[in-house]
Amino acid sequence: MMRSSAKVRGFTILELMVAMAIFLVICGAMFALLQLSQQRYSSETQMSGSFQEARLGIDQIVRDINMSGYPSAGMLSNTSFPATYAVSPFAWDPGYTNTPPTTCQVGLTCNPTPGDFDLIVETNISSGVSWIRYQLNGTTLYRTVVPKTAGADPVTATSGTAMTPFVENVMNNVPDPLLSQITAQYPSMFPTGPVPVFQYTCATPSGPQSCTLATGYNAPQNISDVDIVLIVKTPQTDAQTHSLQLIELTGRGHRSNPTN
Repeated sequence: MMRSSAKVRGFTILELMVAMAIFLVICGAMFALLQLSQQRYSSETQMSGSFQEARLGIDQIVRDINMSGYPSAGMLSNTSFPATYAVSPFAWDPGYTNTPPTTCQVGLTCNPTPGDFDLIVETNISSGVSWIRYQLNGTTLYRTVVPKTAGADPVTATSGTAMTPFVENVMNNVPDPLLSQITAQYPSMFPTGPVPVFQYTCATPSGPQSCTLATGYNAPQNISDVDIVLIVKTPQTDAQTHSLQLIELTGRGHRSNPTN
């Protein structure tokens, strides 16, 4: 009885090379997609982190402004101790330390505060009246809280080592050439150059007006609302396009104490 044996034929070198090439192409595509996914995740994580930091910052500023001016002198029976009440919702310079205080004009003679990038809120946030200062210095918005001292200068009291970083990478008032680079990518964010962090509305007999237009009523005591704008950049550029990533957040603080 005879048996027939079938020959087992293997792959040729050419077939192996073709298979290897297809495999490498598939692997390359998979790694490219993985890298793209990682870049997108990194960019979105940075954007989310910057957004959260700026959002929390604006929320805190709004809360402080809403509580500004408490307690006013009219709420106390004894006003012999100026440190126990708020002279104004916002401390100012120059003129605050005069006896009696003389007021500056917002947007004109007030310097540095209240200004586009500097604001001192005067209110009672826990025990006793405090000065809360927000100041943009470079690309960092600083915040500090110090107890109010009768006869003291609020600007001096809240300067120097008392200031602590509050929101990082704020682009509202950066110098050239960075400003030119930013405006080239985001022209609508900077229509006329640097963007004020704080913009003020004053109460007038004819209704609320921008403090720059409220002639005769543009003293810090007349500020009723403060609009806040923060333009924040992510720490790193976009991983895919290598372009700057900016977000703009806004908020409004309304003084709820109308008595001073």
